[in-house]
Amino acid sequence: MASDYHRLTNRRASSPPSPDLNVAHESCTVQANDRRPVKSSPDKRPSPDSSYIPPCVVQGLNEKNEIRCAPRACVKEDDSCTAQSFLESINTSVSPQREAFNDGLLDHVDAEGICTCACRCGHSPAWRPRGRKRSKSFTAMRTGISELSGWDWEPRQEAQPIPVQPTKENGPGESPLERLPAEILDEIIAQLSLSVPPAGYAPRNVDLISCLLTSRTIHVATINTLYNHITIPHSQIFAKFLSHILEYPGQGALVRRLDLSHFTSVGLGRTRQMNAEIQNMTARTLLQCLQCSPNLREVLLQEHLDEDIDERVLRKLLFGLSNLQAVDFCAAASASFVSSLTSVASTLGGPASVELSIQRLGLHECFTLQSSVFESLLSHSPRLTHLDVAHTRITDRALASIPHSAQLTHLNLGRCTQITGEGVVDFLTTHPAATGLVYLNLSCDVASYRLLSERDVERLLPALPTTLRSLNLNGAKIRSVDAPAILPLTKHLEELSLAHSKLSLQDVNSLFQPSPSSTTGVQQPAWTPPALHYLDLSHCPSITQPALYSANCILLSQTSSPLEVIELGDKAISSLRECRNTNKRLGWVVKELGRRGWYVREPSGSDVGNGGSNGRRSWKMGAMWWGMRKCPVAVGEVGGLYGHYMFKK
Repeated sequence: MASDYHRLTNRRASSPPSPDLNVAHESCTVQANDRRPVKSSPDKRPSPDSSYIPPCVVQGLNEKNEIRCAPRACVKEDDSCTAQSFLESINTSVSPQREAFNDGLLDHVDAEGICTCACRCGHSPAWRPRGRKRSKSFTAMRTGISELSGWDWEPRQEAQPIPVQPTKENGPGESPLERLPAEILDEIIAQLSLSVPPAGYAPRNVDLISCLLTSRTIHVATINTLYNHITIPHSQIFAKFLSHILEYPGQGALVRRLDLSHFTSVGLGRTRQMNAEIQNMTARTLLQCLQCSPNLREVLLQEHLDEDIDERVLRKLLFGLSNLQAVDFCAAASASFVSSLTSVASTLGGPASVELSIQRLGLHECFTLQSSVFESLLSHSPRLTHLDVAHTRITDRALASIPHSAQLTHLNLGRCTQITGEGVVDFLTTHPAATGLVYLNLSCDVASYRLLSERDVERLLPALPTTLRSLNLNGAKIRSVDAPAILPLTKHLEELSLAHSKLSLQDVNSLFQPSPSSTTGVQQPAWTPPALHYLDLSHCPSITQPALYSANCILLSQTSSPLEVIELGDKAISSLRECRNTNKRLGWVVKELGRRGWYVREPSGSDVGNGGSNGRRSWKMGAMWWGMRKCPVAVGEVGGLYGHYMFKK
């Protein structure tokens, strides 16, 4: 009877070492991918000593391996106590095997790669050993038989139900939640919405879907929230959304934001021809979506869709949506997109009465657009408040063509090689639209050029407005003589980038502590502490790991508070990373993402108790951490491709 134990219970009488799953995965790949039924022979059973793994287990391993090997291109912020904490999540696309599961081809494997066929392979939640655990003896064999036959010699103790006293329920529409004003109820339900979609085919907005089935009052409020901000991670979700608003046009009128910043087809195992044949996301379907959403205010696009943004789509965006306030074409650079936008912009060069309703325009990394396109678009945007044209061919003439009625608060001119330092300074010091700036990025790539010369820096620093909260002067020719002009800016700036500057350690210290009393008897003004939370000193010759640890540096002490993030170059970050004990003693930690590295002050005990460092500001429009290099055009959590350009590149 003991010799037949493994046949009766699908176990071995003696437990051999577990097989190597990696080896089994490699050896059984062909078997797992072959979905033809395998005929089992009663005379060829696996021996008790064989390393047999059922195909369902191998299929689950293949699923897990495919997910682990998926490309990671999405960056989002990690809401933890320490600043500059990010998560690189896998793409919202999935592997071909996951698509097969979604289409019902793998019925015995669920979304987590777990077998559901109850085949006793150890990976099936439908099968659990019955009875109590016993030793490998006659009693254990008896238990194994009971698992097959369903009987046991010892009766089981069934849990007794706990009586519940019925409570008096409210009538329809009479609960306290339903009696709230509609405005308050909308705000409450809006907290259940997710800005960043989950990866793959995981359920989305589960809480909102549950609210739809609660009551009529909650259903109406939930519908408004569910269709207010539409986030599309991949083409299948877009196809479902489009078919729904085509069937119910009233729900399309509720859409205010169409967010395609998370959209990608990378990892689906499809070629460009296959995507064209599927016809889920094309220029035609995108135009249909815009036509069915007449009240759109924000449209967020990006480089993965530039082939689908044709002339008809652009005309609908710029002229056909009267309520549109924000549009982002982040990194769109294909030939078809450039040709279409050039054709549409050329129609604006005629009558001056043509005005665009756009207030926030994002052309970040659209480096293939011609300079004439910027002049045509900007000259017809009298309501412009946010302009991101980083790494584009914008010129001084296009910048000066912005109407005087515009009120710019966010301006990103980083790495623009067609503008000059003199032209930029003239615009910032004389143009009426630049008097209320909050975010200004004038960074440049020092390997190719320097935007601001010594003379430009001397003219610019005293003329900057006090409304400024973030200033990026990376690559400008800043010297020690400019330190007194920088000092007044630190009283209202929260972010300051001075990479590649020639400031000394003493100049940097002077930004955080008052200078020694003068012996001339001249009365010094009262000292105002700086407001800096972030300071970029990358590639500054005087800022090295020994200099930061020296007694002459006050950046790492409490004197520099509220400073919490110092961005440094690769060489300094590599040196600091190796000094773990010293970093722990000083209360600082190294954070890295892509090519960027930060030296971050760890929160104190009181900060941890209060929820940690909170870097959220209204001018960041949803971003939490410091040093963003892409200007957002819509309020929302950082994620997807936008997070990559904000904090990683």
